[in-house]
Amino acid sequence: MKRAMDALKVSALRKSYGSNEVLSGIDFSVQTGTCYGLLGPNGAGKTTTLRCCLGLTVADAGNIALCGLPIPAQAEKARRRVGVVPQFDNTDPDFTVAENLLVFGRYFGIDDEVIRNRIPDLLDFAGLSGKDNARIQTLSGGMKRRLTLARALINDPDVVFLDEPTTGLDPQARHLIWDRLKQLTARGKTLILTTHFMDEAERLCDRLSVIDHGRRVAEGGPRQLIAEHIEPEVVEVYGEHAGTWARENAGLGERLEVAGETAFFYCGDSAPLLAALAGYPELRYIHRAATLEDVFIKLTGRELRD
Repeated sequence: MKRAMDALKVSALRKSYGSNEVLSGIDFSVQTGTCYGLLGPNGAGKTTTLRCCLGLTVADAGNIALCGLPIPAQAEKARRRVGVVPQFDNTDPDFTVAENLLVFGRYFGIDDEVIRNRIPDLLDFAGLSGKDNARIQTLSGGMKRRLTLARALINDPDVVFLDEPTTGLDPQARHLIWDRLKQLTARGKTLILTTHFMDEAERLCDRLSVIDHGRRVAEGGPRQLIAEHIEPEVVEVYGEHAGTWARENAGLGERLEVAGETAFFYCGDSAPLLAALAGYPELRYIHRAATLEDVFIKLTGRELRD
């Protein structure tokens, strides 16, 4: 059976600003109807990658095909089939909720009647039913974020780019957006997501790339990356003198990392470590399965990025 055309294909992508090389040969492809994640610390090159894919920034080298169209040569045509949820909400405060959608839909050349017919379903999808005439200033942060998602769907796009779509939202709003994004992929839409929430990437992404210093350092499905890069069990030990105790007992795990007052033991079999900890009631610990966040930290480090 012939595989469907990739919704996005990026190869050997490079971009520099002066002497600073932001992208150093990025490669990835996104299968139609899937959610693909780009993960990386601040400054890793995620947003620059998205801007290049949309034709908003011109790469120095490499090839991009979005919806089968070469970028940037046919970027304007490709963007008609794309929705974008930017990192920061940029709805117009001078318009009501419905007017924001109406005006945005006109940018795609859609007839007003068609847009007005779409608005009720989009607001229902975004959990904003009954808010047609609400002013933007009266909306909560979660409502504004959901409106931005509804606006990105006004042209019924094939591909939706989402740049940190749930940053700053409370857990209830995050879960609602996660549910809506899963509904979109179930409908055959393709999602390209950047996020700093590793649990979000685990829940939503079929495949993902970890990017650091402009290079792809790993790619695969969330569970695949965890299995390939991290021991299956993690024990976090914390409390006074936890670091000293951990270093003296480093052999109880396959790998040890100490960050501040917390020691991270990465184990294939945590039983010996847990037995040893039972004799030190002053030490507290959390025993858990390895997660995508552990992969991220291992590949990109624990140092703070600005």
